[in-house]
Formats: sequence, structure tokens, C-alpha cells
Amino acid sequence: ETMAINKSKVAVGFIVVGVLTVFFGTLLTFVGPLIIDDQVVKNTVIDPKNEMSYTMWRDVPVPFFMSVYFFHVLNPKEILAGEKPMVEQRGPYVYRKRIQKDNITFHPNSTVSYKEYRSYYFEPSMSVGNESDVLTIPNMLVLGAAVMLESLSVPVRMIISMAFKTFDEGPFLTKTVGELMWGYDSKLVNFLNKYLPGMLPSSGKFGLFSEFNNSDTGLFTIHTGKDDIRNVHKVVSWNGLTELSYWRTPQCNMINGTAGQMWPPFMTEESTLPFYSPDACRSLELVYQRSGKMKGIPLYRFVAPKTLFANGTDYSPNEGFCPCRQSGLLNVSSCRQNSPVFISHPHFFNADPVLLDYVHGLSPNEEDHGLFIDIHPLTGVPLNVSIRLQLNLYMKRHKTGCTVNGCLLPPLQRGYIDGPILNTFHTNLVVLPAVMEYMQYGMIALGLATIIIAAFVRYRFKVRLPPTLQPQSPIPSNQCSDDTLKISPESLRHVDLNLF
Repeated sequence: ETMAINKSKVAVGFIVVGVLTVFFGTLLTFVGPLIIDDQVVKNTVIDPKNEMSYTMWRDVPVPFFMSVYFFHVLNPKEILAGEKPMVEQRGPYVYRKRIQKDNITFHPNSTVSYKEYRSYYFEPSMSVGNESDVLTIPNMLVLGAAVMLESLSVPVRMIISMAFKTFDEGPFLTKTVGELMWGYDSKLVNFLNKYLPGMLPSSGKFGLFSEFNNSDTGLFTIHTGKDDIRNVHKVVSWNGLTELSYWRTPQCNMINGTAGQMWPPFMTEESTLPFYSPDACRSLELVYQRSGKMKGIPLYRFVAPKTLFANGTDYSPNEGFCPCRQSGLLNVSSCRQNSPVFISHPHFFNADPVLLDYVHGLSPNEEDHGLFIDIHPLTGVPLNVSIRLQLNLYMKRHKTGCTVNGCLLPPLQRGYIDGPILNTFHTNLVVLPAVMEYMQYGMIALGLATIIIAAFVRYRFKVRLPPTLQPQSPIPSNQCSDDTLKISPESLRHVDLNLF
């Protein structure tokens, strides 16, 4: 009987434990997300004390690649005779991009200034071809100068025209990929830099990316997020400017969003992805398209809206970026020494279809030519980046008038989180939250199971107890129940007989 009573008490103890387990499991469902959000805030703030996140921000560990495709011109002589250009896409020529911040200075108003340096290293194993490949492309220097000549004085135009003839510079250029990318010696460039300084964007060798390698993107000042995590990574100023002067309206001259590497945490499907691009000379803004996963990590995909490079006629807010041509072309001549250069999506994707009639060999589609960034919405960290842009040159041709000719596709910037940083990211942002979620629901389920089993066990032991051990109701002292022992003389005599 004593053992049965002890087991009943043990069952009661398990019921208490079960109730506590359910309580803490339920509490964890409310407290758990708050704990995760608090950790996200602490680790998202730009602060040297946050060793992992600060190192990730300062020396971006995500492998970035710049893939360059060239449009090799197949019929240069026929073009000069008035025929439509026929091009063939060559590449990609892939370069690993290394990004490192320097001159980092923290300010008392929760901002930090820095310069970001970039360098490129050719990756033969990822490329289709090598830097010794010989290509023919439009001579951007000559064709650009030909358009610029119209705004110059007659004496200057005569000098430049004579220089073209003297140095045998024609409308098309045949060089190796390495020379086109990083520069080649040009007597014409040396002449112009000597006698017309400031006309060209750079001195020394002339190349499409000669200014990119081992250069910085300007002095950025951004919010650290200490005062308000919603502002982390947002640009305060660039090269000391809080607004630009390239464009015609205050809205177009605004410097919006981040520097294009990270964004504030806690994104929703209504969020957008604004960032300032020094290479595009303006702020850009991507919009939410869909959710998904990358190696188990949840993500939001943001893409370029069709209005991104639309002209002012099709999208009035872009009127400030004009003078415009067809939709899908951004005129960046105002920040490129008035050189007639336009930026678009590759193969004129999302552009006016009439542009496809100007060149043979283009076939736009979203999969190959769309621009997107995949973001981890909880932290604002990009997981997969594909910035695809095409550089176009405005060409003036006799008899046939004007056209815009795609000459190459620089740069297709690709970056994705991988390696040890991916493992750390997956552990901290997928595994640990999942463990916490399973733990909270597991505790609730375990607690409920414990309560049910313990209650059942206690009930069974209670039923099995003998009547003498069953709990009795107290009997008042002045009353006798039917079961109270009654003593009679006969019973006393019986007892006496038994005693003697």
C-alpha cells in the first residue's frame, strides 16, 4: 500500500513538471523571435565589436565575379557603306573581383566614412576564351569624339579631325580582350591629353576598364545603425555630396538607399531595394518579385522594374534623366565627359523593341539578361547578385541618320555567398532558429504528453487502492455513522469469556 501511495505522488510530480514544460514552451514561442530579432540588430550594426559582421562588411568575403561579353562586329566595312551592324556575342571573360574598404572613420553621429577599393583577376577556368582573343568593336574614342565635335569650336574640330587621319584611327578597333579591357598605348590618346587636357576621362593607356582596376568608388559616408537599425548602410553622402548635379530634376539627383552591398534588416514583400551606383551616376531601385531558398536559406528576389531605364515620355519621373532616346536607354553622357554613352539591360531587354531593328544578333530574355539581387530578408544580406548592364554608343552615320549600337556588355557583376561564410550563415540563420522552433513546440508536446500519462497513471493507482486506504471523509465528534463500533453487554461478556 505504501508503494502505491508513493507512485501516486510521483505521478502528481510528473503532472507538475508537464505543466511547467508546457508553460516554458509556450513562453518560448513568444520570447524566441524577440531573441532572434535582438541578435540580428546587435550583429547588423556596423561596429568593430561585432567581429564577424564587421569583418564581413569591411572585407567582403562573398566571391564576386565580373563577366564581360563583347559584341564582335562581323561586318565593319559594310556598316561604313550603310548596312545594318551584324554582331556576335563573345565571352564570357570572367574576372574575380576583390573588394576591400579602407580609410574607415567612425563619426559621433552614428555614421562611418570609407573608401572601397576594387581589383580584378582573370579567371581562365571560368571564361570562354582568354585575354589574347582578338575582337573588333566600335572605336568608342573616335565615334564618341565624332559626336562631341559638333559642340566644339571650328579650330578644335579641325585639330581633332587631323589627328584622326594622322594617327590612322578609324571607326572600328581590332584589339585583344586584354587591351580592350585594361588599356593599350594610343598615340591619339597621348596627343589629346597633351594638347586638349581634360577631354578624355583618363590619361595614360586607353581601355574600357582601365579606371576600374585598383581604384576606389569614391568616399562614402553611411549610417552605422546605432541610432536606428532601419537606417543601417544607407548613404549619407558620396564624395561629400548629399545630392548629385548630373541630372535635370532634384528627384533624379537624389542619393537614395545604400551603397549596394547590404540593406537594413527585417524586409517584407512590400520593401524595395534602393542603392546608389557611382558607375551609373544615379540611384537605382529594385522591386520584390518572389520568395525562394538558396541552399536552405530563405530569400527574397528583387528585380529591376521595367521603368528603371524608361524615357521621360513612358515614365514621367525619369524626365530628369533626359535628353532621352528610346525607352530602355539611360543617357549617362552628363557624367562621362559628354561622351555619347548609354546604359541599358543586355540585348536591350525591357527596352523599346525598335532598338532590336538596329542590330542583327540580339535576342533578349529575362533569364540571361535580367538584373536581380537575392536578399536574406531577416538580415538584409545579399545571397546572390547578378547586375547585368550593357554599354551602348550613339553612332552618327551618313545617309542612314542616327542609331544606337550595342558594342559590349560591361559589366555583368555576379556574386554569391559561398564557402565558410555560407556555413556560418546557414548555421546562425537557419539551423539555430529551426532548433529553437522545434524546441519550443517539442517542449509543448512533451509537456502535454507528460501531463496526460501522469494523470492516467495516478487515476489507475487511485482505483486499485483497498477500501481501508481510500481517503475518508472526517466524522463530526458528536455524531456516529452507521459504521461506528457499538458496544453491548453481550459483546463484553463474549470478550470476557475469551479472556478467561
